[in-house]
Amino acid sequence: MAGGTGVTPSCVIVEEDDFKNNNININITSGVEEERLKNSDQLDQLEVGKPPRHMSVVRHSVSTATLLPPANPDFDLGIVGESEYMPMMIRSGSCAEKGPKEYMEDEHICIDDLLEHLDTIEGLPPVGAFYGVFDGHGGTDAASYVRKNILKFIIEDPQFPGCLKKAIRNAYIKADQAFAENSSVDISSGTTALTTLVFGRMMVVANAGDCRAVLGKRGKAIELSNDHKPNSLSERHRIEQLGGVIYDGYLNGQLSVARALGDWHMKGPKGSACPLSAEPELQEILLMEDDEFLIMGCDGLWDVMSSQCAVTIARKELMIHNDPERCSRELVREALKRSTCDNLTVIVICFSPDPPPWIEIQSQIGHRRGISSEGLNFLKGILDGNL
Repeated sequence: MAGGTGVTPSCVIVEEDDFKNNNININITSGVEEERLKNSDQLDQLEVGKPPRHMSVVRHSVSTATLLPPANPDFDLGIVGESEYMPMMIRSGSCAEKGPKEYMEDEHICIDDLLEHLDTIEGLPPVGAFYGVFDGHGGTDAASYVRKNILKFIIEDPQFPGCLKKAIRNAYIKADQAFAENSSVDISSGTTALTTLVFGRMMVVANAGDCRAVLGKRGKAIELSNDHKPNSLSERHRIEQLGGVIYDGYLNGQLSVARALGDWHMKGPKGSACPLSAEPELQEILLMEDDEFLIMGCDGLWDVMSSQCAVTIARKELMIHNDPERCSRELVREALKRSTCDNLTVIVICFSPDPPPWIEIQSQIGHRRGISSEGLNFLKGILDGNL
């Protein structure tokens, strides 16, 4: 997306949804945080604006960030294992900034106590939570609609809670189709969608688009989603198989993502396969004791920051103040310092009430070194050219 000229330092706080029995009505409200960011003289004081409805859909910026697979096989994602670990509690913080763009088109949702609203379902685990980041384009209608309804579609799916992956996949498709049938919205607007559902020690990350979820595992960044760019090998093959074309990195010369909800001017009849897909990719893991926090962010963050750099910054902040909201704010501020050209939305989710511990590295000759794990990973990133 073309960049504007102003930046606003207001952080959008998303409150929890209200659920009532089987009539699930998600009603997310937002407010402007009173505390201004300190030491941010370079940020202009401008009001966050929303784009006008029915604005024409134009190309938005292509991310230059590349997604690298985990390089260290010692960091297991926890798909299998005998550990009986269970998160003691889940807490989160979020921050959203308009950035240099003219309008704010991102939406997000944070629910730390999901299970309190599902007490009519038996056999639930002791903890549960739900989070989402939705990067809109061509207006806010699609992002706003998906934010308000995606969890409703997940919970109402017949596969929930028995098969979480199927329920979430079905919910994405249903939300996309329901949006197309809604006469009160601009169905040519679109949005990427990245959601995380925590159910006991099970965590399911679903992604359609170029937002990204990164797990902090004892200072190591583990990417739990792929950036769906048209030029990626898997997406290019799928697009071309379905008759789509890629011009200068854009799907059909219009869109810089290969998967999104909405954008019905680019899709065929409902139920038909088309180059622009709303189907998410899903990653399911079992949380382990080494899993400290999760970062969810739109491409405005990852355009200017590697996954490892974000984890290093977040872990350092959490060790100092143990506040995920301040941590998310610092990541947004750092992205603005690095001259991101997009809206910014970041959620930091912690799986423990305690801050990440200091990690000492034991040398082979038996001397203890005072270097932290995140410092070591940061240094490796620099040497590898990833930061």
